[in-house]
Amino acid sequence: MTDDSARAASLLHLRGNSLSKGESVTLPLTVSAMYHLPGDPDGAAVYGRMNNPTWEALEHALGHLEQAETLVFPSGMAAIAAALFANLSSGDRLLLPSDGYYTTRLLADRFLAALGVIVETRPTATFTEGGFHGFRLVFAETPSNPGLDLCDIAATALAVHAAGGLLVVDNTTMTPFGQRPLELGADIVVAADTKAPNGHSDVLIGHVASRNPDLIEAMREWRKLSGSIPGPFECWLAHRGLETLELRLDRMCASAEVIAARLSAHPGVRALRYPGQPGDPAHNLARMQMARFGFLIGLTLDGKDQAEAFIDACPLVRPATSFGGVHTSAERRARWGDAVAPGFVRLSIGIEPVEDLWAALDQALSKATA
Repeated sequence: MTDDSARAASLLHLRGNSLSKGESVTLPLTVSAMYHLPGDPDGAAVYGRMNNPTWEALEHALGHLEQAETLVFPSGMAAIAAALFANLSSGDRLLLPSDGYYTTRLLADRFLAALGVIVETRPTATFTEGGFHGFRLVFAETPSNPGLDLCDIAATALAVHAAGGLLVVDNTTMTPFGQRPLELGADIVVAADTKAPNGHSDVLIGHVASRNPDLIEAMREWRKLSGSIPGPFECWLAHRGLETLELRLDRMCASAEVIAARLSAHPGVRALRYPGQPGDPAHNLARMQMARFGFLIGLTLDGKDQAEAFIDACPLVRPATSFGGVHTSAERRARWGDAVAPGFVRLSIGIEPVEDLWAALDQALSKATA
């Protein structure tokens, strides 16, 4: 039994193994802003901005997967904000990927820079070039979204720590079953569990995880004082989705490997990025640091019109600006200003039967590029 399979098996029984006779097997939904609190608090639940049994159950489950203390937030961006704002002060230098999720850069440019944080960027593929001297916090995203470039997490962690900084890794595209940044040396992991961990495209949720108790306490204080707390119903939905993550991810990644190979040979595809492809620039690094190659594929068609026609023509693709759900989805990322070609499509493979999905993709692609 592998570590991942053992974690997947025990995840399903985290609650059940601690139940008393007559308790519900499924997680209860606790909706309360107030708790019965006579006398001194004495460690009891105090107030809905600080405690909730439903979000604590989700934290327990995610912490089990991360093998680290975990805090839940109302979105992936809220988790990212906690990692940044709780650990940066005026005059600190922050390094971000120039090709990562654009909202992280917008947050830093609009708000952190205004507070005196010095924000710099580098491409993911050359992230370690130039070293990390003087950076208080280095934020890596690997694979990058949407371009799917990789950086070496272990090498980056060693260099950042030697320079006296902290390394935060956004692991949204991979989940703990696909990549384990904390074991490769990262100080903090952030993720948008809106994506594959929840998996059903019906809730916004995110988390941070760290094995450093001081970092966790700083982010917990940020959550409490900023009010950046998750709702109990959202946590209940995410907890339910998380229980099938390993099963869904296995199907999604296996299908993505099949489909990426076929797309790379399709005459209508001008370029393709998928770390699982032997010819991909990041393939060797992906084999070293990733347990799976992921479910995201980047393909480039001739232009905007062909990309939009392909997405619109496929009945098994949902045109949407997210990824990681049970439905295969796609979008032309240049519409958001990402530095990609006009015909670049981010394709997120879902759990549809792979041959049916490929037949639909092939037909739509051939029609759009004829």
